Formats: sequence, structure tokens, C-alpha cells
Amino acid sequence: MCFSVAAFIGVGCQSYESSPLDIDTYRYSLDARTFDIEPLTAFIDRLDSLTEDEPIQFGFSDLISPSEGEVLALFYNPELRIARLRAGASLAEFDTVGLWEDPVFGYDGVDVTSPSAPFEFSIMGNITIPISGRLVAEKERAGAAYEAQLRTIVDAEWQTRAELRSQWAKWAAATERVALINDVITQLQEINAIADILVTAGELNRVQHRLLQVELSSKMVEATEVELQVMEASFDLLGIIGLSPAAASMLVPTFPVLDIPHVDDKTARLIESNTELAVQFAEYETAEKSLHVEIKKQFPDIILGSGYGSEFNDHRVMFGLSIPLPVLNANRAGIAIASANREVARATAETTFAHLYRELAAATITLQMKQSQRNHYEKTIVPMLEDQTRDIEKIVELGEVDTFILLETVTRQFDAKQQLIALQLAELDAVINVLRMYGPDS
Repeated sequence: MCFSVAAFIGVGCQSYESSPLDIDTYRYSLDARTFDIEPLTAFIDRLDSLTEDEPIQFGFSDLISPSEGEVLALFYNPELRIARLRAGASLAEFDTVGLWEDPVFGYDGVDVTSPSAPFEFSIMGNITIPISGRLVAEKERAGAAYEAQLRTIVDAEWQTRAELRSQWAKWAAATERVALINDVITQLQEINAIADILVTAGELNRVQHRLLQVELSSKMVEATEVELQVMEASFDLLGIIGLSPAAASMLVPTFPVLDIPHVDDKTARLIESNTELAVQFAEYETAEKSLHVEIKKQFPDIILGSGYGSEFNDHRVMFGLSIPLPVLNANRAGIAIASANREVARATAETTFAHLYRELAAATITLQMKQSQRNHYEKTIVPMLEDQTRDIEKIVELGEVDTFILLETVTRQFDAKQQLIALQLAELDAVINVLRMYGPDS
């Protein structure tokens, strides 16, 4: 009989399987991402099915654009991978919670030492009948917790897309600064060539000439620093996407093209679509379901038992029933804690909304100011400097050369264009921030 019981218990048990960590294999799979897009195919098809936009055209035959980088990040980003695995733990809880408790089997045997005494034994089995509704409530709570985890993933995905867009713009801006400073270096080299001629002719002293050479050397040092910033920005970008350093040459250094949708009621859009706020809504629902579970726990479940035994050669069938009486404990502590946690979740959701409400108002104003600053630079300052450059070139053609006016014009134009790049980046960051708080359209 003991063997039969052991075999019955073993049917419901799982066995352990070892799964060693293999970093070498992961390293090769990381490098393979730059040319193997087969794992992405099903993922992209699923993205297409979730939106009404044009199907995503994706491939590694050409360079990777910012929009393609977003798809890659959704698939390969390491933080998103961990978040999805954690959601798997919540799903496992949801799939297994709400099950009846395992039945309890008991066996007692007594061997009385008196020669004439019979062997006495009893076999008893108990099972809990869940009449309180607690198991249904636990299933609902697990479902709410899983929903909260899914919303956390959606929020992480949306924040990752915003971070990727911002980092891509930062890298593109650094790349433009490299091209800009290289152009300035070329102009300074031309000015120094003219200065060499003027020094030989005695029209420029060596002190003045040395200042021009110092300016050229300073810009060459600055160029190496900006190139280092480009490399660091590209590696940070690859880290967000989830690609290896070998993929750096495949990225397109261009600003992401983003449009802010027209929204009649910004506050309503914030409440409806903001991913961070959606997480708080789900967390509050989980707290609500948790309180429901604790309420159900104060109502008892019935424990039924039945068995067979022998005492003094009298064979008997035994029955048992037990039910707790909720008069002293009644799960008061669990209910009080769950009720307090619900109020914490309520306050957290309300505070999060208030913070986002203020942040959206500030982001909207910031965007307007950055757009105004960029327009002023583009339409006023940069054209004036370009006119100045053309006038100086005409003067040089007439044979009148002032190297320091040339130097001042080149450096002023360089500073203005560099400031314009910074304003373009700031404006795009403001757009990204507004879109981040608006949340996805679907």
C-alpha cells in the first residue's frame, strides 16, 4: 500500500532539470543580430497586425534608420527582455492560482505488545471544500497583477522608444558637429595659408600669425573630442537597441522624424493613453482585488475527512468535518493591511497624475520656446552671418585681406551653426517628451 501511495504522489510532481548558463553561445547570438533577421519576422508581423499603419519594411540590406532602430529595440533591448521574463512569472502565478488545496492523507498504526492484542490502524483522508469564494478572488487578483505587469512592459517599451529617439538625435547632432568642425578646420587652414603669404610679405607680424595657428590647433583638438563624443553616443545607442559594437557602421546618423498628433483635450489624452499612469491604474486594481481576497479569507472553508480503521478487531468507517468560526481573528490584520495598501495605491495614482499633468504643461511650453528660438536662429542670425561671409569673400577678391576679420567671421558662423544644432536637438527632445507623455496611439 505504501508503494501505491508513493506512486500516486509522484504522478503530480515535477522533476528538476539543470540549465547551465552559457555566455559564449549568447555572445555569438549577439553578434548574429546584425545580419540574421529571421527571429524578427514573426515579431514584425505581429506589430503590423496591431496598427493600421503601412506595413513595416525592414531589412539589413541597407543601413538602419531611426524607425527601424525602434523595432530592433522593442525586440532586443535587454531591459525589455528582463521585464517580459518577469511578466512570465506573473503569468505562471495566474495560471496556477485558485486551485484547490491538495488532499491530506494520514495513516496511524498501533502494535500493542500484549500477545493477544490485535494490530490497530486508521487511514484518514481530508479535503478542503472552498465555499468561501476565496479561490475565485485569488484568481481575479492574480489576473489584475498580471495585467499590471503587462502594463509595466508597455510603459517600459514606450519609455525605451523615447530614450532611443533622444539618444539617436544626440548621436546625429554629434555627427553633424564633427562635419561642422571639420569644415571650420578647412577654412582656418585656408586663412593660415593666406597668413603665411602675408607674413612673408611683411604685412602680418608673427604674433598675429601665431594667434591664427593657435586657433587652428585648438579646433583640431576640439574635433578629436567631438569624434570621441560621436563614438560614445553610438555605443550608448547600440546599448539601447541591443546590438553589438560591430553594428555601429550600420546606423544612419539622422534626426528621427516625429510629428505630434493634434489633441483637442490634452488632459483627457494623458488620462487615457499615458503608459506610466496606466501602470498606476492597474496597480490600484490589484490592490482592490487584494482587499477582496482578504475579505473572502474571513469566511471559512469546510474540511471534510473520511477513512477506515480497526480497533480491537472492530472495523469502522470514519467521517470528519471541521469549519473555523470567524469570531476572534476573522483575518482582521490582513483586511486592515490590504485596505491601507489600497489607499496607498490610490494616492500613488493621484500623485502620478498630478506630476504628469504639470510635466505635460511645462513640456508644451518648452517645445513652443525651443521652436521659437530655432526659428529665430534659422531665419535671422544664420542668414546674417552667411551674408557677412559672402561680403568678405568679395572683399578678398578685390585684394583687400584682413585675416582677423576672416577669423572672426568663421568662428562666429561656426558658433552660430553649432548653437543651431543644439537648438534642433533641444526642440526634438521637447517633441519626444510631449509624445512620451501623450502615450502611444494604440
